[in-house]
Amino acid sequence: MILPMSIPSPAEGVLWLGPVPLRGYAFAIIIGIVVAVWVSERRWKARGGRVGDIQDIALWAVPFGLVGGRIYHVITDWQLYFGDGGTPIEALYIWKGGLGVWGAIALGAVGVIIGAKQKGIKLMPLLDTIAPTCLLAMGIGRWGNWFNQELFGEPTDLPWGLEIDPSRYPEGPGQFPAGTTFHPTFLYEFCWDIVLFFVIVYLQKKLRLGGGRVVALYVMAYCLGRGLIETLRIDNVQLHDVLGLRWSEWMSIILFVLAAAWWAYATLTGRGKVEEEVYSDPAKAPSSDPDSDDSHSDDAEGDDAGNGAGDEESSSKA
Repeated sequence: MILPMSIPSPAEGVLWLGPVPLRGYAFAIIIGIVVAVWVSERRWKARGGRVGDIQDIALWAVPFGLVGGRIYHVITDWQLYFGDGGTPIEALYIWKGGLGVWGAIALGAVGVIIGAKQKGIKLMPLLDTIAPTCLLAMGIGRWGNWFNQELFGEPTDLPWGLEIDPSRYPEGPGQFPAGTTFHPTFLYEFCWDIVLFFVIVYLQKKLRLGGGRVVALYVMAYCLGRGLIETLRIDNVQLHDVLGLRWSEWMSIILFVLAAAWWAYATLTGRGKVEEEVYSDPAKAPSSDPDSDDSHSDDAEGDDAGNGAGDEESSSKA
């Protein structure tokens, strides 16, 4: 068996559904969101939540997250749109790529808070439920970078080096010799995120993590991997370095410290325990009446789907 000596990039970042064009970047993001919402719904049901809660909250969180991600990107890469030769209107062209993870998480969290308040849901149990699934959305969404041939790493001669069209080089054609391949940073982050999902879900169940400690673990682990992968990138984000580090690297450091502080606080104060009741407003909790539409008549199925997403997802990993 002959292994490929490089990973090809798509000739164009568009998937054609007959005459209808579908941007590969948008497609990757949509698939990531759908998978994350679906898994979150199952995890929430297993915790005793009402079916449909996550979908309703996603109606707030997803648009907020997309807007936040785009705003973060435009702010940190403002010269692409408002600098010399830039086209300001393209700041709105989200389908061409450009979403900042930290902006998406920050504003997406605002959407989650709004949705949780409307549904009478306690915030910490909700965040601990959906945090690991964000890794699925983020990992799958990284394939959008592959479609757009962007955010790739340094040149490499490893067998999994990524082929990039010379027109996509940061400084244009001629920056690197013909046939140069690059670290596929999108693939590294995809693998990191998917592995982290299963690890965090396992630890959540094994250690009975609650009180925001799942969120803290997610942030710390993601920041660690993201920080390492960022060191490989060669795109022009370095124009915005502060003291030799990119904005995204500084954000990773700051958020890692904050997440570690919350983990320590929740652990030392006993706030990191799993909350059995997930609704702050009992009137909005699902009915325990077996004849009610809101009953958990198939809780056993929810448990099999994963007590906190445990069993099925662990078996699917195998």
